[in-house]
Amino acid sequence: MKRLLILLSILLSFALQSQQVFSLNEKLYLDSLQNVTKSTAAHASKATASFLLSNYYRNSDSLLSKKYLEHGKTFITHDAFLTGKYDYYEGQYHLDRNKEKAAHAYQQAIKVLSKLKTRESDFYQSLAWYGYGVTQKDKEGYPFLVKTVVEKCIPLIKKYGNSKNLGFAYTQLAIILTYNAQFEKAGNYNKQAIKILEKDYPDSAELFYTYLNSASNFCYQAKGNEAKKFLDKAEKLIIPYPESSANSFFYYGKTLYLITKQQNSEALPIIEKGLYYTKKFNQNLQAQMFYFNKYDILKKLKRYSEAKNVLENILAEKSLAIDLNNRKTIYKQLSALNEEMGNVREALVWEQKYSKLNDSLSSANVRLEINKIEAKFNAAEKEKKIAILDAERNQKNLEVNKKNSYLWGLSLILLLVLSLLIFLFILFRKNKKISEQRINDIKQKEELSLTRAILDGEERERERIARDLHDGLGGMLAGVKINFSTWYSHHLPAEKDKEFYKILGQLDHSVSELRHIARNLMPESLLNFGLETALYDLCEFYVRKDLDIDFQAIDIEKKIPLPIQLNIYRIVQELLANALKHAEATSILLQCSQSDDRFMITIEDNGKGFDTGIEHTKSMGLRNLKNRVNYLKGKMEVSSDPQGTTINIELKIDGE
Repeated sequence: MKRLLILLSILLSFALQSQQVFSLNEKLYLDSLQNVTKSTAAHASKATASFLLSNYYRNSDSLLSKKYLEHGKTFITHDAFLTGKYDYYEGQYHLDRNKEKAAHAYQQAIKVLSKLKTRESDFYQSLAWYGYGVTQKDKEGYPFLVKTVVEKCIPLIKKYGNSKNLGFAYTQLAIILTYNAQFEKAGNYNKQAIKILEKDYPDSAELFYTYLNSASNFCYQAKGNEAKKFLDKAEKLIIPYPESSANSFFYYGKTLYLITKQQNSEALPIIEKGLYYTKKFNQNLQAQMFYFNKYDILKKLKRYSEAKNVLENILAEKSLAIDLNNRKTIYKQLSALNEEMGNVREALVWEQKYSKLNDSLSSANVRLEINKIEAKFNAAEKEKKIAILDAERNQKNLEVNKKNSYLWGLSLILLLVLSLLIFLFILFRKNKKISEQRINDIKQKEELSLTRAILDGEERERERIARDLHDGLGGMLAGVKINFSTWYSHHLPAEKDKEFYKILGQLDHSVSELRHIARNLMPESLLNFGLETALYDLCEFYVRKDLDIDFQAIDIEKKIPLPIQLNIYRIVQELLANALKHAEATSILLQCSQSDDRFMITIEDNGKGFDTGIEHTKSMGLRNLKNRVNYLKGKMEVSSDPQGTTINIELKIDGE
């Protein structure tokens, strides 16, 4: 269920990012806008009303949305602000259809609106920055989107004080943080948004969506009781408007709450209510998310045939499956579901589709990483050429200055000539040292880039091998197990049960060992949930009956760059392995803490200790440990005696 929630959260995040909030009283909202377009109002009012109608229909009726967009364009004339608004709404129209066109339109809007210095132009400029960040999310990742919201969107609105627009911006930032598992930060921004909106805009649609986002945030933390408080508040706001399309989002939030409380049977009728609104307002993507939750519930209730039909319909409808990662997840679920139903052949078919698509995605990721490395290399080469040209230019300038000085010196007395020559010599030496220093700096940067590339390449190779083992060979072994079980039921007599299950147990042990190897190569929890969670999982992995590990994490931030997180993880992994393999410890205390750009690791064990004068230099494990510490510009202290060993490590994690 955890993987399904991750998939659905990504999709819901996309749906909320791409929307602009409309009034909960949609009928009144639409009627008023349409009346303006048909009236004798000013051109600016007609243009704005047409743009808002275009934005309202862009996901439900593309032809009507395009019609209103072009209708509004006819009223622009030479108004710069209306031109910027048109560019923004053109970006909105293309956002879910063509991200390149959308990005171009948003950039045009930013260019035009940035020249105007009004509150309304700053607000639309903020929206355009947000839309542009969404278009770049797949290329640059969520950090780029967060940076855009924090550095571009919010400052443009915040300078005018608390407003509905600022509350809306905080809510959007909270959505991004929620679906990147930064629940505490998301909760803080939700609180700021609610404080503003409850005070001055208590009946607004912005407050309604903020309540729903807060409820979702608590659901993903399995805090159902806290989530219900905000769901109840959202329900009070939406009850007066039973014909509003926003009801589908409310019922989705309620479905998520019931799943969190494990009230699966009660969630099914809520899903049907939500589907009624998605069909009524052509909310196709939202409908498929409801169906995915329905599939998961039916599977839990062991209504496998119904669950299979729902999942196959989701795949056929394509709204979710158009994303390759989502399709891969659906293939995996269909394989597991058919295996549960005893459909061995069909399970193998879906498993093969999953493996093929997974291999394809892995290859694409490798190509992307190669392109990034190549781009970095080319940039380094350009910097090197620039430095050489600068050095040559400086040398030529020195030669010219020397010649000019010599010509001027002929007209001066000998004392002045000598003084000038001495001055030029000192200047030449100084510039030469500066040039040499620049070259040395460039060499050091290149050496550091090469070291980073080697370590990054090692981690990528670990990830590739882990993925191949887990998804490739693991899938094959799973298929062998399924076929083996099927063959046994038709060919072996009952008296051979004991021997057969012994072999089957060996196969299960092989699969477990394979997963153990894959996990050591590349910890999934580090990639998905961050360093602190990965270290907890690592300690839990090593714990057994005769060994107790006490892990303490203090102020570990999630914004540490991933390569540095991986190096820290490998350092801790090596420390634990040494304590178990060599020290034969029965109790280990591990403490990891962060203070600004410093990361401290302390590990103590009650093992038999070792001679630091000999083992410290000969042990390959400790040499590897020392290399990683040096790479992070850190220092390590080792103290050991027959009562145990203590190791203190301090690392620099500023990414420089």
